[in-house]
Amino acid sequence: MSDIEIRDDRAAGRLAAVEAGEVVGRIEYFVLDAPERALVPVHTIVEPAHEGRGIAGSLARDLYTRAQREGVTVAPLCPYVVKWAERHPDEAPAADPELLRAAKEWLVAHPGRF
Repeated sequence: MSDIEIRDDRAAGRLAAVEAGEVVGRIEYFVLDAPERALVPVHTIVEPAHEGRGIAGSLARDLYTRAQREGVTVAPLCPYVVKWAERHPDEAPAADPELLRAAKEWLVAHPGRF
C-alpha cells in the first residue's frame, strides 16, 4: 500500500485510492447538512485485482480522519464502513441514530445519486 494515494473529490462525492494514476478503490459518499453536517459513505468499492490489500480499510480510516479534522461526524450507510467502524471504535465514533435516520431519508429523497 506504500504507493497508494488517497484523494478526496468532494464535488463528486468520492474518496479514491489511486496507484500509478489508476483508481484502485473508492468510497462514494455525500455530505449531509442537517440535522448536523456529516459525511455519509454509501458504497465502498475495490477493484477485483486489488482486493485483499487493505485498500478498503485505508479508505475508511481516511474518511474518519478527514471528518475529525473538519469537525464533522461520519454517518455510515455503507455496510463495509459500518463493520469497519465497529472494529475500530477508537477511530470511528458512533453516529447518533437521529443522524443516521436523516442520512437514510436523504438517500431515499435522491434516488438517482447512488
